[in-house]
Amino acid sequence: MNKFTLLASAFALATSSTQVLAEQITGLITNEEGKIISGATVKVMGTNIVTSTDNTGRFNLTVELGKYELHVVASAYVHKNIQVDLAKNQNPELTVQLDKSALEIIDVSATPFHSSNIESALPITVLHGESLRMRQANTLGDTLNKEVGVHSSFHGGVASTPIIRGLDGPRVLITQNGLDAGDASRVGPDHAVSTETSTSERIEVLRGPATLFYGSGAIGGVVNIVNESIPKSTETSGEWLTEYNSNNEQTLASGSFTSGTGNIAVHADGFYRDSENYQIPEKDGVDEVANSAAESSGFTLGTSYLLDNGFVGLSYQNLEQEYGIPGHSHGDEDIEVSADLTQNRFQLLSELSFDNNVIKSLNTKIGYTDYRHTEVELGLVGTTFDNESIEARVELLHQDFLDWRGGLSLHYKQSDFTAVGEEAFTPPSETNSLGLAWIEERHFGDFLVQLGARIERTEVTAAKVRLPELELVKSAHDDHGADDDAGHDSHDHGAHETQGYTRNFNVEHVFTPISLSAGLVWDFIDGYNVGLSLSHSERAPSAAELLSFGPHIGTGSYEVGALFALHDDHGEAAHFGLTDHDIVMETANNIDLSLRKFKGDFGFIFNVFYNQIDDYYYEQATGFSAGDGHDHSGHGHGGEVEEAHTLPLYTFTAQDVSLYGFEAQLVWQVTDEFTWRVQGDVLRARLDEGGELPRTPPARIATELSYQGESISADLFVSHYFEQTHTAELETSTDSYVMVDANVNYHFSLGQHDLAVYLKAINLTDEYAQVHTSFLKDLTPLAGRSVALGLRGSF
Repeated sequence: MNKFTLLASAFALATSSTQVLAEQITGLITNEEGKIISGATVKVMGTNIVTSTDNTGRFNLTVELGKYELHVVASAYVHKNIQVDLAKNQNPELTVQLDKSALEIIDVSATPFHSSNIESALPITVLHGESLRMRQANTLGDTLNKEVGVHSSFHGGVASTPIIRGLDGPRVLITQNGLDAGDASRVGPDHAVSTETSTSERIEVLRGPATLFYGSGAIGGVVNIVNESIPKSTETSGEWLTEYNSNNEQTLASGSFTSGTGNIAVHADGFYRDSENYQIPEKDGVDEVANSAAESSGFTLGTSYLLDNGFVGLSYQNLEQEYGIPGHSHGDEDIEVSADLTQNRFQLLSELSFDNNVIKSLNTKIGYTDYRHTEVELGLVGTTFDNESIEARVELLHQDFLDWRGGLSLHYKQSDFTAVGEEAFTPPSETNSLGLAWIEERHFGDFLVQLGARIERTEVTAAKVRLPELELVKSAHDDHGADDDAGHDSHDHGAHETQGYTRNFNVEHVFTPISLSAGLVWDFIDGYNVGLSLSHSERAPSAAELLSFGPHIGTGSYEVGALFALHDDHGEAAHFGLTDHDIVMETANNIDLSLRKFKGDFGFIFNVFYNQIDDYYYEQATGFSAGDGHDHSGHGHGGEVEEAHTLPLYTFTAQDVSLYGFEAQLVWQVTDEFTWRVQGDVLRARLDEGGELPRTPPARIATELSYQGESISADLFVSHYFEQTHTAELETSTDSYVMVDANVNYHFSLGQHDLAVYLKAINLTDEYAQVHTSFLKDLTPLAGRSVALGLRGSF
């Protein structure tokens, strides 16, 4: 299918129909004490009709005759749904009172219904506003690592992906405005996520299977980065920020601007970030992480055409990143390798409402991404990763039928991935998927029932899959693994990789993942509810999990995909051949139970979950090592036998696993200014046959004290990470540590600008801390004490 034909067809479909709406709904929004609430948002559920209250707390909506559900949202208050029936001449003049809430309740755009995090059966958290600005880091995973149930794969501060309830990589989907980021971050933790948090409006995290909305690649959850690249209003607004960090001498500048005239809205944003190697608490004479400097920049241009019943918009984004890859070595040689990342991305978004008897709204999302990641070694290009992808999703929501609200989603995704060079551990491959989903929800008194199903066809093809003849050597120390020294194998095994003949062949696998979900939200007492989510999800293994065969220096391992089997029996030398097992899909059955209190000065959210995953693909240690794939013939050792340059060997293996855990958040609004929060999470990830999954996040508990005054806001966050002793075979434990972070903001106005000077401190106690989830935990501990000074403004 021609990509530009698809874009043009979708644009024509999105703009094909508009209708004039006629009736008025007006109202007043106040709190329990009768004080007006300005800036509250009022939305007609299931449509794209939305407005805000003015300075007098009043709002006005233009609709046709019919039945409607209004969704009222205001900061620090509980959201409220109001039923309106214009067909029965109900008085359209409304007075709505909102209840105070200690919890942060936010509408989420990552689901088709755009409901709040409290109204969802699936646990959802949102990071936005000042909290987002104070937590934003170089990488997405490090930005989110204080959120409940979310950890980071921390890769020396230059790359990291979010880990949701112990799942990451191809199981956690990273999206921007609902569309796949289209990078190579799911192939390896040394590949940075191609997004920027400093120009984002908010980040939404769906904990648990979100396959109904996003496909089988979201079996573990979704992280959705939301920005205004395609504006929905012509109102002039903007935000900018500049910051300096003492630890790595980082400078950051970013800004965004939205405006328009008539029916045309425009948006522009950009950023620049530059940093040196970061400092760590001194240990064994080392006080910085080598080759951890980074430089990145990017910009986005977007425009939209505003219609009476919605909008249609298009955006272009360019991202450039250069960063060092810490821990890159060949045996005893420390080699500085840098990554040069370039991404160009186009997005088309459309949201349209209709007043006919069948279709309520039509939402269209289309994205095209051209991504390149080049690794430069000793000034020469070593390996290049390319990913060209196109994605299209159309959501067709029907008019309410027997009080059921929902619709269909058609989702297409194509990814053409290539890797060329000495460390191209996975062959060129193409993945195509087409999915059809059905989603419905309905209120039955105090119960909200959510149902859904999805069927998908996923095809993975590759034309040049390699099966080389590989000499394997038994590791000198069975406790040696990638986590121990990240590929610095300085032991003399007395053997080298000897490359013989290589078999090349074509591969084609077709999978049909099916997902089913049922959710229930019960408001059993005013201000309390229970959320229950049951799901059955299937996932096709990724091309990297199936086809990898080669050294992955960034993680210090030699990776072999599930298509191959290690034979080490009958007295034969250890060798690889094609597997005689069927290539199957992962199958997850998940139950999630939530208890929430969300009204008043005290609130809490408790989550307990159990996830049984059959045929879970993970990298299993073998106890063998293999050559790093580089020619070391020019590196003699004074006539002595050359030391072996090998990497520990890991094979992708499918086994049944169980993941279960508990999450808690408690918030007390002590006074109008002070808020105290306590949160924690604990997770176990076990193989059903015995043993632990590698790099499982440790248990942790944290407390946060916040102050919000007229001019000053401040925050103190203390977190304790427990020792992780539940380790996999050939994996070492990780010590406990305590992190103390704080920030203070001074807010003031200058003309039409709202400004804030802020001071942000990370790791105030200069604690030496290793991240258990990192492949490089021994080489790249967390940064030592850092202080950042910044100025930000909005208008």
